[in-house]
Amino acid sequence: MRFRSHLLSIGLGVACLGLAGAQTDVLTVHNDRARTGQYLTEATLTPSNVNSTSFGKLFKATLDSVVDAQPLYVAGVAIPNQGTHNVLIVATENDSLYALDADSGAQLWKASLLATGEKPSDTRSCSQVEPQIGITSTPVIALKPGAGGAIFAVAMSKDSSGKYHQRLHKVSLTTGKDIATAAEITAKYPGSGEDSRGGYAYFDPAQYKERSGLLLLNGVVYLGWASHCDIQPYTGWIMGYSGTTLKQVSVIDVTPNGDEGAIWGAGAGMAADANGFIYFLDANGTFDTTLNGQGFPQHGDYGNAFVKLSAANNQLTVADYFTMSNTTAESNADEDLGSGGSIVLPDMTDSTGATRHLAIGAGKDGNIYLVDRDNMGKFNPNNDNAIYQEIDNALPNGIWSMPAYFNGKVYFGAQNAPIRAFQFTQARLAAAPVATTPTTFGYPGASPSVSANGTANGIMWAVQNNSTAVLHAYSADNIGVELYNSNQAGSRDHFGNGNKFMVPTIANGKVYVGTPNGVAAFGLLAAK
Repeated sequence: MRFRSHLLSIGLGVACLGLAGAQTDVLTVHNDRARTGQYLTEATLTPSNVNSTSFGKLFKATLDSVVDAQPLYVAGVAIPNQGTHNVLIVATENDSLYALDADSGAQLWKASLLATGEKPSDTRSCSQVEPQIGITSTPVIALKPGAGGAIFAVAMSKDSSGKYHQRLHKVSLTTGKDIATAAEITAKYPGSGEDSRGGYAYFDPAQYKERSGLLLLNGVVYLGWASHCDIQPYTGWIMGYSGTTLKQVSVIDVTPNGDEGAIWGAGAGMAADANGFIYFLDANGTFDTTLNGQGFPQHGDYGNAFVKLSAANNQLTVADYFTMSNTTAESNADEDLGSGGSIVLPDMTDSTGATRHLAIGAGKDGNIYLVDRDNMGKFNPNNDNAIYQEIDNALPNGIWSMPAYFNGKVYFGAQNAPIRAFQFTQARLAAAPVATTPTTFGYPGASPSVSANGTANGIMWAVQNNSTAVLHAYSADNIGVELYNSNQAGSRDHFGNGNKFMVPTIANGKVYVGTPNGVAAFGLLAAK
């Protein structure tokens, strides 16, 4: 039987198996629920063959709209009446899902997630997602042994009467057909904030977009909601839906008695650990600086905080958090954490021999925040001393992207800056980067991904959001060494304009990049 590993699992042990030629699926944004961005069973692409002579663009599939979601990959899928294929799942802002042959780009099926008489949403007077809003967030795939699997995706639409809809869909991996009736997303939560009435905050689907990649955890699909620009009213909604029935099973508003506090994460998706806790960086919004006896905000408002949620018994509650001593000033200046993604890090041993359970993230203020997941630090108006580690001004231009982790290093791609690699030693992060890329990445910086075979042959991949987008490959051991970029062979490897949401997907010897009108694939070129 062919081995297949699924990077949806939290455990990073696949890297230690050294399974050359293993078929690894990419079922969720940034490869796993920890959001590490690493693909650890890549046996084909190596630092010696990723160069402009032997590596380049293989094909570009033109689709019906912008691809903002990260492409996902499933190996060996039996498509009815079409045989078995390695499949690339791609979502567009036209509310379409595509299944493409991952080796040729040929279309296997296409599904529209629009109801009859509907069209994708307009931009809602916001330029962040253009020219329309359909499927913005990265879907998540659940495999079912011997029977394909299901794709979960959130689609925004507008009906003929001008009403806006957000729906969670569950479609077949093999056919694109609905497995369950799509869930119309509505919610209420106790609160008196700016989107409330009669003692409850109410979710208005017109006011939100699903930017954060979907999280599938213990059979529940979790959604985190962002606003359209900063157009109020909006607050910080997170919801859980049964992966079986698509019924809503949990909901929380993390700014229910205030305003703002959206969940962005640069599209990274909320992260989760092996114990089922959920982590995210909340955007600017109300934070209650008056705390209760347990050190939590007295009104339950967690704007501009690094938040840990418990999902026990299908109830979302804040289990712990950290926010800075100047959190209110940062929120007022729009220098919040919400612009960056977080990573749940693998266990590390500190200088005393103790095992540390850590998570890391950064935002607009340019600082790196490393939290102990067992004691995040909460809020102190005088200082940040309770946090595990804080590196101030490590990313001077701020983060609008998601980081990646590989083999003891974390990679941050700040805007208008090179990607920086920071080294862990005994569960502490070096204050200065050990290497930087020779390339400067403009807005919004870069969200890197890493391929490797275990800990060998590490390559860090990133896309430059230029008028002509550029795919870059660097040695993961020393990102100061560039192996390849898509300008090196003239126009041969060009794949179109830039798009700020580009996140490379590496799978089975190929690299896939969503574009403003489709998806491009790169790999080893046929020998001439």
